[in-house]
Amino acid sequence: MADTHRINFEPVDIEMEVTEDETILDAAFRQGIHLMHGCREGRCSACKSYMLDGDVQMDDYSTFACNDAEEAEGYVLLCRTYAYSDCDIELLNFDEDELLGGAPIQDVRTRVTAIEPLTRDIVSLRLDVVEPAAFEFKSGQYVDLFVPGTDEKRSFSIATTQQTPDKLEFVIKKYAGGLFAGMLEEGLSVGDEIMVNGPYGSCTLRSGHVLPIVAIGGGAGMAPLLSLLRHISENEINRPVRFYYGARTAADLFYLDEIASLGAKIADFSFTACLSESMADVGDGVHVAEGNVTDIVKGCEPDLARTEVYFCGPPPMVDAALALAETAGVPRDQIFYDKFTSPAFD
Repeated sequence: MADTHRINFEPVDIEMEVTEDETILDAAFRQGIHLMHGCREGRCSACKSYMLDGDVQMDDYSTFACNDAEEAEGYVLLCRTYAYSDCDIELLNFDEDELLGGAPIQDVRTRVTAIEPLTRDIVSLRLDVVEPAAFEFKSGQYVDLFVPGTDEKRSFSIATTQQTPDKLEFVIKKYAGGLFAGMLEEGLSVGDEIMVNGPYGSCTLRSGHVLPIVAIGGGAGMAPLLSLLRHISENEINRPVRFYYGARTAADLFYLDEIASLGAKIADFSFTACLSESMADVGDGVHVAEGNVTDIVKGCEPDLARTEVYFCGPPPMVDAALALAETAGVPRDQIFYDKFTSPAFD
C-alpha cells in the first residue's frame, strides 16, 4: 500500500491526505476539495501553485505551463505533482466558494440516446443517466467519457444544465483519425453504454456576481457556453450577456434558433456570429461580423475589464482570448475558461 502524507493548503487553511500513487489534484477531488484546474494534463497552468515546504516530484508537463525557471523556484502543477512527504502548498488561484462547495466527483453509467450531426464536423451526443439516477454538476463544467471497449477517456464539456440531471448533451468536434470521432462515425450506436467520470472544470457562474458576462466560443466550445446560457435563462438571472461565437463560414454555425430563444428570455442579451472566411447570409435576426472572434470582441468591448469573461474553444482561440483578457486588464478572478489541449484526442 502506498504511503500517505498530509497536504496543507495556504492561505485557505485546508488540510487533506494524499497517497504517493495519486496526484495532489486527484487526491483533492477524491476528498471533495475543488482546486482550480483546467486540462489536468500539465499544459494549461490553471492549477499552478507554489511549494512552501515538502518533497514532491512532477510527472511530464509542458514548459509553457510551468517553465524551468519557475520549476526551480518552487512552482508546481498540482495535476502532475506527487507528494513524498508532508507538504505545505500556497494556492495561487482559488475560489473560496468553490473549494468546498463543488459537486462531488462521480462515476456514472449512461446510455446513448442520440447521435445527431450539427455541422459537417460537429456532432451532438445525447446520453441518459442510468446509474445513479441523476448526475450532479454545475453549468459550464466538463466530464471524462470512457471510450467503449478501450481504457481510453476523453474530456468533453456538458451542454445541458441541472434542470435535466438525468440527461446529458455533448457537442463534439470530429477530428480526422480521432478515436472518439471514429466511433461517432461507426461503432457507437443508440443504446450503447458509456461510463462518465466528473464533473471537472471551474468555468461556472458564481452566485451573487453581477458584472456583465462576455462569452467567447468557437467549435465545440459552444457546449459550456450554451450550458451557461441555458442556466441563465432557466433561472432568470438578471445579468447582461454578450455572446460571440467564432466560425469559418455560415455552414459552421448551429443552434442559432435556440440561442435566439434563450436570449429572448434575458433582459440584456446579444449574439454575434464571427465569420473568418465567408460572410454568406446566415439568416434573419443574426448579427454577423467579419473576422476572428477575439479581434471582433476587442473592437466591441472597450470595457472588457468591467466584465466577467467566459471562453472555450480550439486551443489557439483560447490562447488569443486569454491574451486579450490580460491585455484589457481583466482581473484573473473574472476570467473563466476551459482549454482542451489535445484536439487529436477527441
